[in-house]
Order: sequence, then C-alpha cells, then structure tokens
Amino acid sequence: MIEQELATLAHFYTLIIDFFVNYSFQVIGAIIIFIIGLIIARWVGRLTLRICQRNQVDVTLGTFISSTVRLLVIAMVAVICLGKFGISVAPFIAAIGAVSLSIGLALQGVFSNYGAGFTIILTRPFVVGNTIRCNDVCGVVEEIRLAYTLLSTEDGELITIPNKHIVGEVLVNSFANTVVEAEIGISYSADPQLAIRLIQAQLTDNNAIVSDPQPQVGIASFGDSSVNIAYRYWVPTRQLFEIQFQINAAVYQAFKDNNVEIPFPQREVTLRQQ
Repeated sequence: MIEQELATLAHFYTLIIDFFVNYSFQVIGAIIIFIIGLIIARWVGRLTLRICQRNQVDVTLGTFISSTVRLLVIAMVAVICLGKFGISVAPFIAAIGAVSLSIGLALQGVFSNYGAGFTIILTRPFVVGNTIRCNDVCGVVEEIRLAYTLLSTEDGELITIPNKHIVGEVLVNSFANTVVEAEIGISYSADPQLAIRLIQAQLTDNNAIVSDPQPQVGIASFGDSSVNIAYRYWVPTRQLFEIQFQINAAVYQAFKDNNVEIPFPQREVTLRQQ
C-alpha cells in the first residue's frame, strides 16, 4: 500500500514537473499579457471618458461607453491568454450562451430594467438635472443607472423608479423648471383688468420666476359668485412650493391693499313645498 501511494505521488510529481517544463513560459506569458491588458483597458477606458467629456457627451452615457470599451478590451485579452494554453474558446462561448438563456428566462423582469436603461442612455429622453413626470411621480433627475433612475424632490426625498416603468410610458420632461397653475376669484363688481395687473406685478417682482416662457394671466371662467382669474408661471423645480406660497401671499395682500374684493363662495338654495 505504501509503495502504491509513493508511486502515485511520484506520478503526480512527474506530471507537475512536466507541466511546468512544457508550459512555464506560456503561463508566465499569459500572466504578463493579462496584467498588461488590464493596464491598457484602464487607460483606454479613461481616454474614452475624457473624449466624451471633451465632446460634451452626457455624464451617464459617457460613463457607460467608457465602461463598455474597458470590458471589451479585457475580454479580448482573456481570449488571447486562453489561446496561449491552446484552449479553444468556442465551447466556453456555447456554454455561456446556454447559461445566459436560462438566467435570462429566470430573471426576465430584472433584465427588462437593464434593457430599458440601455434605451434611455442611447435615446436620452432626459438627462441629469431635468424635471420629469412619469406615472404620477415627479422630481429632478439625480442619476441614471442601467437598472433604475433616481429622482429627488424639493422636500429632499429620493425616488427610485425602475427603468421599465419609464420606457414605453407617457413621459413629461420640463427640463429644470415646473409650471405653477393657480386661480383666484374676484367679485363681479371688481375690475378684472386691475386684478390682472396686480397679479402680473407680483409675478414680475419675484426674481425667482422664470422669464422665458413669460407668466400668463387672464380670465379663466365665470363662476356663480366670482370672476375667476387664472395665472401660470414657471419656477425652478427645487423651489416650487416655496415660490408658490410667496406668490399666493403677495397676490392676496395686493388685492387687499387695492380693495379688490374676493367674495365668499355663495349659493342660493330655494326650497319649494307641494
């Protein structure tokens, strides 16, 4: 038994020695090639990112392109290293394809987010800093990733939207600003032109309101007990509620100072008995 074990060990020892004698230079060469390939891949990725930045490519798209280029270089280096050992990569590619198909069927919902993210990065319906509204969710785009998009609100909330819920849906992009629509009623005895001028003055005096497009003020409708004056203006999304509250208070005070009556809602009800 001991002699057989010694013979087995001697056989393995001989195989190891033969392997290093025959393939030592290939192993060392493959390691050197792989290390050099990693360095070149990193350099090429950084160079690609600098080129994208120089040409004012979107940050998310530029990062995606540089990462893809770096991974392609690493994949080519890995194929070269396998070739140093005389290993054919065709069986590996077939096996990877079969495994990928199984994983894709199991993780179809997850990969749909990545596919949608890839579409967003290529088509660029919005970029970082834009204000978007989708599926009753509104916020400023903070980051676009392959799986999801991050939005932030004026209250400091961070909203995560899976990309599959963005692609194919109705998407409203108002860029850096958001429209505010408000309405106030005045009595029929009041001067509507005076009310319009007072509202326009308040919108003009506030420097935070966007001048292009210009604010709009006019008579919206005629109610039971009031003439309804509507006004629309654009504000930075991150100051939406702050400016809206300021304008409402300023309009109310201006009406009060100029004796523009805001009627109390009234409705006359007549009861008839048989």
